[in-house]
Amino acid sequence: MRILSLAIAVGGLLWAPGGYTVQVPTDLGVGSKTGLVVSNSDIASDLGAAVLARGGNAVDAAVATAFALAVTYPSAGNLGGGGFMIVRTPDGKATSFDYREVAPGRATPTMYLGQDGNIDRSLTAAGYLAPGVPGTVRGMALAHQKFGKLAWKDVVMPAAELAEKGFPLSASLARGLNNELRSEGGPMRRFPASVAAYGKPGGGVWAAGDRIVLTDLAASLKAIATDGPDAFYTGPIADRIAEDMAANGGLITKTDLAGYRAKERAPVKGTFLGYEVISMPPPSSGGTALIEMLNILEAIEIQKKAQASPEALHLVTEAMRRAYLDRARFLGDPDFVEVPVSRLTSKPHARDLAKTIDPARASSSAELGKDIITAGQAPEPDDTTHFSVVDKNGMAVSNTYTLEGGYGSHVVIKGTGILLNNEMGDFNRKPGTTNLTGDIGTAANVIAPGKRMLSNMTPTMVTRDGKLALVTGSPGGRTIINTVVNIVLNVTAWKMTGREAVDAPRTHHQWLPDRLQIEANGVSEATLAKLKALGHDVRMQGTQGSAQSIWIHPITGTAFGVADMRSDTAKASKPN
Repeated sequence: MRILSLAIAVGGLLWAPGGYTVQVPTDLGVGSKTGLVVSNSDIASDLGAAVLARGGNAVDAAVATAFALAVTYPSAGNLGGGGFMIVRTPDGKATSFDYREVAPGRATPTMYLGQDGNIDRSLTAAGYLAPGVPGTVRGMALAHQKFGKLAWKDVVMPAAELAEKGFPLSASLARGLNNELRSEGGPMRRFPASVAAYGKPGGGVWAAGDRIVLTDLAASLKAIATDGPDAFYTGPIADRIAEDMAANGGLITKTDLAGYRAKERAPVKGTFLGYEVISMPPPSSGGTALIEMLNILEAIEIQKKAQASPEALHLVTEAMRRAYLDRARFLGDPDFVEVPVSRLTSKPHARDLAKTIDPARASSSAELGKDIITAGQAPEPDDTTHFSVVDKNGMAVSNTYTLEGGYGSHVVIKGTGILLNNEMGDFNRKPGTTNLTGDIGTAANVIAPGKRMLSNMTPTMVTRDGKLALVTGSPGGRTIINTVVNIVLNVTAWKMTGREAVDAPRTHHQWLPDRLQIEANGVSEATLAKLKALGHDVRMQGTQGSAQSIWIHPITGTAFGVADMRSDTAKASKPN
């Protein structure tokens, strides 16, 4: 049920000017004015909320949650990956932290091509050639150094204690580990240290409720808590990573680790229907594409179309198509290539693109992008994770980080318990080749030593009249940006509550392959028929994303933690 603007809450009803009432939605999420943490792990959310209860601020809680997710959500939570964080302080100032992985110093543009000249995808799916130099530990330390209130040790050690004592497995984590460890074809089976870290003691399969203890990971977290991020990048953990890489044909060296730097960057900002949108700049493509799409949809007055109507879905799809084409053309690491962010996020550029949209017919992706198609985009893994935090003073954090595929490279560094990413697959691996089946080879995102690979991660905040309205983000590979677009549109254009916005069916179009994906049962048969009649190749899919969000009630100012029910372990937690 929609919340009326200019309405006053009275008991279970809303009174509005004119004397009529409507029922207040009862399921808004977990309400709090003392802080919230919403993540994909109930244990990690509780641990982050406990940091808020001890007097920590949103960044303290975010750091604690991130390290806890490395313990309880190993398919994406990590020490051996990277990501992005947006921080907004109570006075309304916002900044972002880029801790995306970088290519090792010995990486080359064609290192993933086989003898036949085609991409050997197995090299980026698993193993020692798949990882980029990790950024998570440096990124958390940089954010904490600038904004943290509690001591570093106090926000890292709870995760170490959690790993040391162990925790009960959820049904989904038990299934995931059993798949990784299965005797025939389990991705971790090739790597003895991975089996040692995550195999069930004494053998057998994991079951929901079994307690897993991660002793080596606990020791690594204790070292990071005690000695700071240098323990990972120049100390004993760096030694173990370099040794294991050298012994197994990997590329990451101690020099690579010592040279890694997280970066503070200015967020990208835009406006949409009176709201301000704050998101992540390159090397994430997320914020740029998000604002470009919203600008296009503002130009064609999307708010006048009924939410989830064929007309609205068609126009949103066409905006997605054009933003993803610009992503392929222009986006990459801004330290290596010039990215025209200002132009791509400008209102004039959006108006020009809006003029190319036919309200009665789907565009051809191949025709729109014929200037760069040389021979689309291959599917990207979607095992990322997002969490959102607000504290009692109004500081907010939106954080998305990843190992890339589920369990990353599947490699646990011997003696550390640390899973490494397989993020190198996010580079354009065949320079000069962009084809209809899925590969992109544009120059902006070609591999180079020290370069950050392009990302879709889209940690985002929305404000109205200087007040926080929404904190959101999602996993999902190339669907990430569109999941965030869906949620932002639901809250802003169609005035949904946070709960409604997160629960609503999601759609995705990424330029190439030229198809519109809609969550299963997300539209009626009549709507589906209309979209097909407009020329869309529509594919119904499973769930899309897992957007752990916080929505602020526009009247009362109460923050509501909205755990995305697409995850069976997600939870919104508040300080006790």
